Amino acid sequence: MHNAITELVRTSLLIVGALFPIINSPDNLPIFLTLTSDLSSESRAILARQIAVNGFVLLVVSILIGTHILAFFGISLPVVQVGGGLVIVAAGWKLLNQTDDEGKANASSSKSAKPTDLSAYLARRAFYPLTMPLTVGPGSISVAIAVGANRTPGSEAGWVLILAALLGSAVLAASIYLTYRFAEPIGRILGETALNIIIRLSSFILLCIGVQIVWNGASALLHTVFIVRH
Repeated sequence: MHNAITELVRTSLLIVGALFPIINSPDNLPIFLTLTSDLSSESRAILARQIAVNGFVLLVVSILIGTHILAFFGISLPVVQVGGGLVIVAAGWKLLNQTDDEGKANASSSKSAKPTDLSAYLARRAFYPLTMPLTVGPGSISVAIAVGANRTPGSEAGWVLILAALLGSAVLAASIYLTYRFAEPIGRILGETALNIIIRLSSFILLCIGVQIVWNGASALLHTVFIVRH
């Protein structure tokens, strides 16, 4: 029993330590403010909660059954990296080239929405692009799948991994909620000019991250082709 508790703590810390720097990247905060510039503080609070819940579910699924899902569809992890990286590249490019006029147009169209339509709109928007790929993207999903695949053999490994996945993902979800919940006050402290500069830099970094993820996946695929030929 003592060994099981030790393994539970170790695996939980491994999940949090491996995924926290990726999920709670400083670049996410200004990008979140840009993508939600047309929403009120109350709507942003609702989004923060929904993103945290979505992130929790994605992480738990990726850790526990991610390898089985990929095997069922015949998809390799490098392919996930290439596909997800391209999505991030597209999102970063769109943010990098977004003008202030587009943000104002989005704000005016959102204000004309009815409350009933707004709740459904927020539910859709919470998943894409705010949860996937901004918060829990292909990089964090790849790490989560790798952590789940690297399980310790033994009869107790199953329930230890399940509890560790739930505990570690809950800690990460709480950090996601706090980050986005207080994004607006942090943005006010930084100021509009500084925030605009950070947004442009963050968009470029997001674009570079997407390219790096694509390259990692493509390199792994090319490596397998090279091994097969030799």
